[in-house]
Amino acid sequence: MRPTSDRLRETLFNVIAPRIQNARFLDLCAGSGAVGIEALSRGATHVTFVDRSRKMFALIEANLDLCRIDKEDRRVVQAEAADFLSQALRQARPGKIETWDIVFFDPPYATDYLEVLGSFGENTSSLLSDSGLLIVEHHHKNSLPDELGYLRRRRILKQGDSALSFYGVERHDNLAGASPPS
Repeated sequence: MRPTSDRLRETLFNVIAPRIQNARFLDLCAGSGAVGIEALSRGATHVTFVDRSRKMFALIEANLDLCRIDKEDRRVVQAEAADFLSQALRQARPGKIETWDIVFFDPPYATDYLEVLGSFGENTSSLLSDSGLLIVEHHHKNSLPDELGYLRRRRILKQGDSALSFYGVERHDNLAGASPPS
């Protein structure tokens, strides 16, 4: 396990501070749940925590209970990130799909990022709100694509061996050269 450092987490929340209030937040590869719990403490209305490990699932639940976070404000799922996203898309019905305003994806560095990132690129309108943001934590030497379907990388922040890549939704009308919304 390689948890997000306190310093990197502080940097992350400084950047997304204007977006976090009332946001629906998805914490993929959540580990201990620290990032999602911080999102709730900063004003997110709901966080979905996803981790494949049964041990991490139990730790997230224990941490949420310890922080006295209401069950209505959270959902904890034990699943692989790609499987969770596929299931969310399969269960979607018009007007009934669960979307997120901010998605934080922090897989182990050995993980194949592109499988999960491809789900976002192909299904952006189904997974992210119109002004949604996907943030990927990765090793600073890992090269991630600048474009994932309707997602465009807007920013990269490097800190130590880690980096955060910020992707925003860019619709067809922005593809003709207009500046993407910030």
